[in-house]
Amino acid sequence: MAQAGDENLYAAARDIARALGKDPSAAGDILQILSGYGASGNRGGGDPRPTPSRGGANLHNLDRSLNSLERQISSYIVEDRPIWSDPVDSRTFLDSVDELIAIAGGLRSMAGDNSVAVCLSRSDDLIQQVMFRLQEEFGFVMDRAPDSFDSDDDDFSGEGEDNDTNYGVIIARPVTDYKIVIEALQSSVIGDLNAIAVRMVAGGFGKECSRVYSSRRREFLEESLSRLHLRGLSMEQVQDTPWQDLEDEIDRWIKAVTLVFRVFFPSERLLCDRVFSDLSVSSVTDLSFMEVCRGTTTQLLNFADAIALGSRLPERLFKVMDLYETMQDLIPKMETLFSDRYCLPLRHEAVAIHKRLGEAVRGIFMELENLIRRDPPKTAFPGGGIHPITRYVMNYLRAACKSRQSLEQILEQTGNEAGPDNTSALSVQLRWVLELLESNLEGKKRTYRDPSLCFLFMMNNGKYILDKVTDNELGSILGEDWIVKQTAKLRQYHSNYRRSSWNQVVGLLRTEAPYLKLVENLRLFKAQFDEVCKVQSQWVVSDGQLREELRSSVNGIVSPAYLNFIRKLKESPEINGRRGEPFIAYTVEDLEMMIKGLFKESST
Repeated sequence: MAQAGDENLYAAARDIARALGKDPSAAGDILQILSGYGASGNRGGGDPRPTPSRGGANLHNLDRSLNSLERQISSYIVEDRPIWSDPVDSRTFLDSVDELIAIAGGLRSMAGDNSVAVCLSRSDDLIQQVMFRLQEEFGFVMDRAPDSFDSDDDDFSGEGEDNDTNYGVIIARPVTDYKIVIEALQSSVIGDLNAIAVRMVAGGFGKECSRVYSSRRREFLEESLSRLHLRGLSMEQVQDTPWQDLEDEIDRWIKAVTLVFRVFFPSERLLCDRVFSDLSVSSVTDLSFMEVCRGTTTQLLNFADAIALGSRLPERLFKVMDLYETMQDLIPKMETLFSDRYCLPLRHEAVAIHKRLGEAVRGIFMELENLIRRDPPKTAFPGGGIHPITRYVMNYLRAACKSRQSLEQILEQTGNEAGPDNTSALSVQLRWVLELLESNLEGKKRTYRDPSLCFLFMMNNGKYILDKVTDNELGSILGEDWIVKQTAKLRQYHSNYRRSSWNQVVGLLRTEAPYLKLVENLRLFKAQFDEVCKVQSQWVVSDGQLREELRSSVNGIVSPAYLNFIRKLKESPEINGRRGEPFIAYTVEDLEMMIKGLFKESST
């Protein structure tokens, strides 16, 4: 039984050594503190482990040692000035704390005796007082850190602001290179904090130590983020803020969240690991890091969530896409930083909000369909030019496709099905939007009374659509087969325009008719040609290439027919008779010049 008691006491000494962050081999030294006051008065001599015959003497000596420690420690506890303002005092105080914790451990190994219980109660009370003082000292060491931190005011941000540190909190400098680590505390400060943390954890005050640490580091993050001018809008405020203002806030948010997860949080993780190294309870490190990061993370994620749950107006797509892609880039970093059980809820929330942003992107993209459907024919668009809805939709799609990879991922993740022949879900969606646009334009063309202007309107808009998909990401997504079909439609519009505008005019230049009929047809031709040129000179063809192609096409059917008609007319036998030569108002060159006046570049 004596041997078992000795082994229990020695095991307790090893546990105490580990709790104090020391090598277990130091257990013998700690055991001397517990049992070195033998009945013979030989402190540290001989076998340091007690025997049952010396149990009462050892308890007496432990009580005497506890009295001595109580006086020594109490003198520090009641001191008004910080203990860590003097390195000698701090070292002496830590040694006393180590001895107190060791004695308490030894008393617990002797539990069962009433007299031991009294001593143990006294030691626990003293330990609690010590822990409260250590908690204050921990805060003092963190608060004085800026005074010992070598910084240059020019290193800190401040667009027109005072560059001094605020409220004694070091502010992170602005960065563009995210492969850096902020050394917020000096190594000597970290060493002091670690020494205190080891004792507080050993004394059962790990959570209190964590609370002090995290509150000070949160101030650092809050002050640093304030330099980025984030407004910290609530969800209700986001819903009530004009979109133009939110666009600026989103730009600031992207800079802030990137800085936080690529610089601030990795630096905070490293600092946590150093301050809370060599602890017997590793969870204190993870808990502290979570408490440091939680407030900032929640603030940033709440803003993104408010945007994701907001309006689905089409013009919001691009900024919401920016949010989505920023989160997409940072998710792997979040998974690394928030890998422990305390941070797991933060990681899950980030992933959930990233998903909601994707759903918002899809919803906004789908809203484009409703915008097209709701755009009514109304009155005819002047001159048959490119309609604003065409410009809006094509520029919208072209800009959206710059984020092709993200859009494809979002549509596939949110249930959009791919098309045949391995056509992506994005391609299917884009083709559907363009089909809606074409259908909308077909309805608008019916507002024109002149069939020729209907075809010119479709040709103008079709050419604009085709140009917008040529040699870019949008065309690549739609595919070559779609472009070929669109080109064929454009040729058909051209053919229909030429037929409806000029077939009747050119039909008057047929030469198979009596002389008098030819003369009458010449008069009718001039009248109709003049009228068509007068009307179509006010029609709009914005695209210079298309404008020249149309003029050339018209000239190609009118001029040869007119030239042949005049030649036949002049060769008529009746010219040499009493009738004389008829009046010919235009030469072929005159016609060509008038045809060059067809169409204008804009409706203004």
